[in-house]
This record gives sequence, C-alpha cells and structure tokens, in this order.
Amino acid sequence: MIKYWKDYKWSNVFAMIHNLKLDPKICTDNFSGHMVVITGATSGIGYATARKYASCGADLLFINRNENKTKELVEELSREFNTNSSYIIANFSRLSEVHQAAEQLRCNERNIDVLIHNAGVYLTKRILTVDNNEEVFQTNYLSTFILNYYLKEKLRNQKSGRILFVNSEAYRFAAFGIAMDDLTWSKHKYSGIKSYGAAKMAQLLSMIEFNEYFQGSNISINAMHPGNVRTNSGQSNGWLYKIFKKKVIDRGAIPLSISADALYYLGVSADLDNVSGKFFNLTTEEELTPPALDRDEAEKLWMISLELGGLNGR
Repeated sequence: MIKYWKDYKWSNVFAMIHNLKLDPKICTDNFSGHMVVITGATSGIGYATARKYASCGADLLFINRNENKTKELVEELSREFNTNSSYIIANFSRLSEVHQAAEQLRCNERNIDVLIHNAGVYLTKRILTVDNNEEVFQTNYLSTFILNYYLKEKLRNQKSGRILFVNSEAYRFAAFGIAMDDLTWSKHKYSGIKSYGAAKMAQLLSMIEFNEYFQGSNISINAMHPGNVRTNSGQSNGWLYKIFKKKVIDRGAIPLSISADALYYLGVSADLDNVSGKFFNLTTEEELTPPALDRDEAEKLWMISLELGGLNGR
C-alpha cells in the first residue's frame, strides 16, 4: 500500500537503531502471589522469562506443546524456586487445541496478572496448517488473537492485569501493511521474513482493537522487541538458513536474560501503570510505523480474525 510511504519518518529508523544498543530498565519488585501465564516457555525467551518470574515469587501457568519438556520445567522451577506452576498442553498449529486452552484459561478461577504471548515460529517455506492457514500467521498471530478474545471479559472484570506480546522489529518488513486478501500467501511470493513480519504486524494491529476494548479498565496491552537473542527458532528450516543463523544472526546475539529482564519490567513495574497500546524496544518506547497504526486496517483484520478463528457468535 503506497499510501503509507509519505507518512514514514527516517527519524524513527534512526531511533530504532539507537535503541537496539540500549540495556533494559530493571524492576526489582517482588511478584509473590501473582499469576503469570507464558506461552512457549520450554526454551529460549519463554524459558528465561519463566525463570525470571519464578525467581521473583510469581505463580506460573504455561501453555506449551511439549508435555515432557513442560513437566521438566515445572519440576526445575519447583526445585530451585519453590514455584507453584501448572500447565496446559496445546499446539498452536491446531486451532482446536488453541480453543481448548483458551477455554481452560477463561474458566480458571484465578486472575491473570500478566499474560505473555511468546510462542512463535519462523519458517522459510510456506506451510499450511490443518486449519488451512499459513502456519506462521496462525501460530504467531491468530492463536494470540483467539486467546485474547476468549479472555477479554475475564480480564476486564479484574482489578488489573497486563498483556504482553513478544513482538519484533521485523514487523517493519510488512512496510506497506498486510495483504488481507492473501493471508495464506497463495498469490504473493512467500519468504520467511515477509511472512514473519506480516504476522508481527497483525499482532500490532490487533493491539489497537484490544486496547480500545480495555479502555476504562486497569488492563493494559503492549508489545515489545526482545532483542536479537539466540533461540531455537527456525530449527525446522533447511541447512542454508541454519548456517546463516549460526554464522550471522547468532553471532550478535544478546543473552536471554536481557529479554527476560525486559519482560519482567514491562509486566511488573509501576512505571507501566496506565501505559497501554505501546511498542517497546526492550523497555524503550518507540513510535510504530504508519501501517501498524492504521485503525481501518485493524478493524478489517479483527473481522477476518473472528472468521478464521471460528469466533463468530462467541
């Protein structure tokens, strides 16, 4: 969509480059007695974040796809931090399992103090799920939308709570927005970075609508770039990508603990009270690019997501 071109500012790009060099702000508050939900917590950013919150006294509920690894995580956190942890098993490439997980969360008697959407995938080849959605779009975006949609009334009825998207500066690769008429990439040439960027852009557009829904409550929803960290993302891709990741991407990677510190600050610090609908590079707020602020596109995506997510009438 060329309509965005005139609205871009070079200063925002320079600010992003500058912010990539900054360390996150640190919160040292205890979080005992609070419930934190993390998706994709058996490795990478999710794992480091689970340990961070556990070390600060939080109770944890995980939504993961691998039960054996999840059990090991629960035992580890109990042994090291005496943490109260539970879990739900769901593969986000199957919407039926996402719905089941969302319903279990909605029926959980406890309030959700922090909900961290971390689960994600990066693919260099186009793959369709059993639900006939492009897998990156479904795993990284549509599943987060379904979870938020199921929980929106529960959360709004709470005294407070925070939703955090582990997003990415890669959303900028959807420089002219999302092709709403081709979310399966059947008409456009597929690439890993473009599909990943589109899914992250979709998260940010959904943030506009959810933030509006939560106005007048103490529920906030924000997104953050976790920095370039070394994770297992992309391990199902071909050998060429794996070499590129190891030799180029991972060489400049920052420790996972930095991302975890940022997610703890954004989830707990009083500095973020009444701050919602924002994007952070770690803990530094950034102005989003024009397509990520398009309210009309956000409304279109909302309606499409209701249909694709099987949420019409719910």
